[in-house]
Amino acid sequence: MLEIIAFVLLSHQPMPPMLEGVASYYTVESAGARTASGETLDDGELTCAMLQGEFGDYFLVVAENGRSVVCRLNDRGPFTKNRVIDLSEAAMRELHPAAGLLNVKIYRLGANPPPEFTKLKH
Repeated sequence: MLEIIAFVLLSHQPMPPMLEGVASYYTVESAGARTASGETLDDGELTCAMLQGEFGDYFLVVAENGRSVVCRLNDRGPFTKNRVIDLSEAAMRELHPAAGLLNVKIYRLGANPPPEFTKLKH
């Protein structure tokens, strides 16, 4: 979290969230399930689904408890009313060890965020 604060302070520009609302998570229901981008779903990857945004872009998701995670957009959703993002199980567990729903703020980092922002498990 300190890296994020330093990034915002050093850039001298406010970083308003692009979305605020409720995050949920999704898991692989069957082997070989595909995302809207064509990738295979993987509960262990730090990925997300949103109705807007470019596949492959990275997003900083900050939970109301102050924890944050950077996810790569690879799917569309959520298709449940009043939710703004679906997170992979790994991403949700970075934010909270047991929650199913969390209030979050979402910031777009783009296709090439600084390396210290990403911790993808490839």
